Amino acid sequence: MIRDLIDKDRPVGDVPLLIRVLLLVALAMQVAWHSMQDPVMAKAEDLPHPMTPRAYTMSSFGEPIATAKILNLWLQAFDNQPGLSIPLHSLDYGIVSEWLDTILELDPRGHYPMLVAARVYGSVSNREKQREMMEYIFYKFNETPDKHWRWLAHAVITAKHELRDMELALKYADALAEKATGANVPYWAKDMKIIVLEDMGEVEAAKVLVGGLIASGEITDPYELNFLENKIRVLEEKLSKSQQGVDN
Repeated sequence: MIRDLIDKDRPVGDVPLLIRVLLLVALAMQVAWHSMQDPVMAKAEDLPHPMTPRAYTMSSFGEPIATAKILNLWLQAFDNQPGLSIPLHSLDYGIVSEWLDTILELDPRGHYPMLVAARVYGSVSNREKQREMMEYIFYKFNETPDKHWRWLAHAVITAKHELRDMELALKYADALAEKATGANVPYWAKDMKIIVLEDMGEVEAAKVLVGGLIASGEITDPYELNFLENKIRVLEEKLSKSQQGVDN
């Protein structure tokens, strides 16, 4: 008797035709509605402007260095957003520079922002963006030459080998020679101007520069003196060969 009270599954044929039609119509409408919707796509967010260093310091309860390290990581990871990867060269480098300035102000002794400027943002496959970042490095170098000399040396190499702009490379190398005068600056960085002049074919100018450095008596490091003396011999040989070519 209990078994008789239990409703058994009814075959589809027992469902009224009108109900079946309505179900099919509803299904078709749902499929059509979904097909008309725009596909869900990840949307890139623009890099926002940073707050002031003071605001970051206050919000971190007086821990600017720790905040600088967190901002370093956040900025470098900004190009990887959920669902997409943003090409670095599509970022607004003016705003990127603001972030680098902010981080450097929070941690004045830190070098990481300059490292990122030189080797991440300055290594993109976009010549204009590379130039923009090299100029940023040049600007920061002029603020504190003996601190940021290594990054301007990197800019010399970038200008010479990647941008293939020898005039720009000479501009940076000249600044290194003139302004990076601290004891912590190695002679190879100060002497980059000689190499650039030589590569530009300005052999006579390079020879005069080397001779002036030796004659000044300011160079006392035996390794640097040895380098300069060898370099002047190489330059004299080049000048001699060049003159022979003209005479012939």
